[in-house]
Amino acid sequence: MGIFNRSKNTAAATAPAATAAQGPDLAHLTGDYTIDAAHSRIGFAVRHAMVTNVRGEFAEYEGKLYLDGSNPAASTAELVIKVASISTGQAQRDEHLRTGDFFDAAAHPEITFRSTSAERVDGDTYRLHGDLTIKGTTRPVALDLEFTGAATDVYGADRVGFEGGTSVDRTAWGLTYNAALETGGVLIGEKVKLTLDVSAVRAS
Repeated sequence: MGIFNRSKNTAAATAPAATAAQGPDLAHLTGDYTIDAAHSRIGFAVRHAMVTNVRGEFAEYEGKLYLDGSNPAASTAELVIKVASISTGQAQRDEHLRTGDFFDAAAHPEITFRSTSAERVDGDTYRLHGDLTIKGTTRPVALDLEFTGAATDVYGADRVGFEGGTSVDRTAWGLTYNAALETGGVLIGEKVKLTLDVSAVRAS
């Protein structure tokens, strides 16, 4: 997932489309990074009872990135999520999500994502293709990500940030549990929106 700064230069903003598409060279940001879970969030939202969304997140995960600021296609990412850390703000629901009806955390304690390719779409927008494994099933997904900035923090660590996500059909990974509503429809939607808000620190 290559990264390019937003231009704050007026001349750059009015440059021809071809020049803007190329983007500035941020080779100085190239390197290995570790996701800082204390300043990041991996969340999801799914329709409940046909009328509203239940939102949640995973509290425990580890991830690493290789960012190539000059050649985004050379960038890679890996993420490992602890299923048992799922939280929707309701303990009984969270316990149900950990059972075999859903994620089966005892048999499949981790969700993993490993990138297979990366591309710059335009501006600060990138698309990361990869394999998402849930409950022993692996399917390809594409994450749309926006680069949100780079900085050196107060401790001298180089950081980069990005946010974005994708939508998936949970039944493709064997998460098929549902219940019919008396008024028609089902209790839980099949479409799940995945969201990422990530801060990553360059490896020393």
